[in-house]
Amino acid sequence: MEKRLMLPKADPKAYEAMLGLEKYLAQSELDKKLLELIKNRASQINGCAYCINMHVRDALKNGETAQRLFLLNAWRETDLFTEKERAVLALTEAMTLIANQPVSDEVYEAAREHLTDREFAAVLMAVVTINGWNRIAITTQTPLD
Repeated sequence: MEKRLMLPKADPKAYEAMLGLEKYLAQSELDKKLLELIKNRASQINGCAYCINMHVRDALKNGETAQRLFLLNAWRETDLFTEKERAVLALTEAMTLIANQPVSDEVYEAAREHLTDREFAAVLMAVVTINGWNRIAITTQTPLD
């Protein structure tokens, strides 16, 4: 297979812009375990092996349990996730699959009920950011580490 574009080499400023979003998220008040759940769930939906691999490792380093990561794609079927996490996961899924239908009032309001304004802003940006990374990694066929 022919090697595809490496974004950091092709246009460092474009790559730095994405890293700027990551810096914002790292400095936000969003719980790091919740952030990794967002990144993993969106990456599962998008089928991004590179990002799933990276963010499962990051989640484990941040104290996430293997059991919850194994069951993340079936979070609705288990009681291992808090109401706040469930609301954020529903929003993550709705935003990631937004081409299918808009984010419903029910999903939006459930997330608003559990998040401060700043947390909600960070969740929105986390979903936007990981979906961007997924699309970059899948398009460029970024190899696993």
